[in-house]
Amino acid sequence: MASDHVDVLIVGAGLSGVGAACHLRRDRPDTTFAVLEARGAIGGTWDLFRYPGIRSDSDMFTLGYAFKPWTNPKAIADGDAIREYVRETAREYGVDAHIRFHHRVVRAEWDSATARWTVHAHRDDTDEAVVLTCSFLHTCSGYYRYDAGYTPDFPGVETYTGRLVHPQHWPEQLDVTGRRVVVIGSGATAVTLVPALAERAAHVTMLQRSPTYVISLPSRDVVADTLRRWLPEKAVYPAVRWKNVLLGTANFQLSRRAPKLVKAFLRRAAKGRLPAGYDVDRHFSPRYDPWDQRLCVVPDGDLFHAVAAGRAAVVTDTIDTFTPDGIRLGSGQELPADVVVTATGLQLLALGGMRLVVDGVDVDLARTVAYKGMMLSGVPNFAMTIGYTNASWTLKADLVATYVNRLLRHLDDTGQQIVTPLAPTDAARIPLIDLKSGYVLRSLDVLPKQGTRAPWRLHQNYARDVILMKHGRLVDEGVRFSRATGSAASADTRTAGAPVA
Repeated sequence: MASDHVDVLIVGAGLSGVGAACHLRRDRPDTTFAVLEARGAIGGTWDLFRYPGIRSDSDMFTLGYAFKPWTNPKAIADGDAIREYVRETAREYGVDAHIRFHHRVVRAEWDSATARWTVHAHRDDTDEAVVLTCSFLHTCSGYYRYDAGYTPDFPGVETYTGRLVHPQHWPEQLDVTGRRVVVIGSGATAVTLVPALAERAAHVTMLQRSPTYVISLPSRDVVADTLRRWLPEKAVYPAVRWKNVLLGTANFQLSRRAPKLVKAFLRRAAKGRLPAGYDVDRHFSPRYDPWDQRLCVVPDGDLFHAVAAGRAAVVTDTIDTFTPDGIRLGSGQELPADVVVTATGLQLLALGGMRLVVDGVDVDLARTVAYKGMMLSGVPNFAMTIGYTNASWTLKADLVATYVNRLLRHLDDTGQQIVTPLAPTDAARIPLIDLKSGYVLRSLDVLPKQGTRAPWRLHQNYARDVILMKHGRLVDEGVRFSRATGSAASADTRTAGAPVA
């Protein structure tokens, strides 16, 4: 294993953390690093979630790494395939040898005198405290709690005699064959679970308080399949990746500029896959505009097929109370259920719950401002990976890893040791995560904010961010470069007028 001091310490061995480590191996092979992972396996979300039917809601040409072509025929892939892809990538680049499992980071302390982080972790397998130091800290721990999902306080739930399950911790031995199942929720997890459970259950009901936009996409990419007949994979992958990026961006922009048009298209598409006379407006026409929350993708229309075949149903209503045998709705209808699945969302948790301390002062994340969507004002030599909300997570993760490597090279080339983001001088602040989903709205008061203009504003536009993060200036009004305060060198005061780094 690596020594107890490394140049870069990465927190998290999921899709983002493995990617960040691979970027280091590719671009800075002499940089020492370690990866701390709280769990006992590589994969992050794709190792944790094991519920039936789990799959990506982004195509794998964009959810895959820029440097590692996705060669599986399915563009919308299942969880097992994604998990193996991440592990294969880690092995291929030798990253797996640098991962320390069961290391849960609890605190990281920055010291400006030495320009170092001291990182405190707890080994859950041995109950030991571990201390490491690093020059740069990169968190890739996502933004939700791994130990518990979100479950509302349902009235009467203590009287229910059936099985109650949250998808985040799916019981391995649970068999729904011949049983009546109610899935509470209408998001990506629910629309994934319902058709998968309907293959074996006697019947599945998706119980939603309000509908979500659901769109059917082919599980295979026709363009990719065609190009593969004539071109090598190394040419097919970037071409299809950019095709999907541009289509996704166009969809998002159109949704923002002409929401009524996109609403009508989504409604018409859902209606075409459901039986004649089905109440599309009640069950598949949300009150909000497209992309106020993420669109739910169903490959090959599997949810619609399950509903049309009568194996599943969608009920839009409120819960009055649980009963011993199921759920009584606000309308008075009774839903009998042998199994109730609470697909009711996540609990957000910034930075995996670690505490940040800068020169002896605790960092209040809610008072920080994100710089380029990846660093925090007043927190030196630190980056966090938060993916796009309107596109694949990995598109942004790749850009963050690339930008971190550019920063490290700039520090080396200029003799500086510290890069510190600055807060904008104006007081305007907006939420960092631009979604109106319940799990986001519940946590806005504890998350970092962003500004209203660059470089403190997240674009949610991959093509634009490629220019900014791969080719844009490293020295601007939002960042300061300096040396350790114990050094005789003074701070670098260059600003936005400086040459491109």
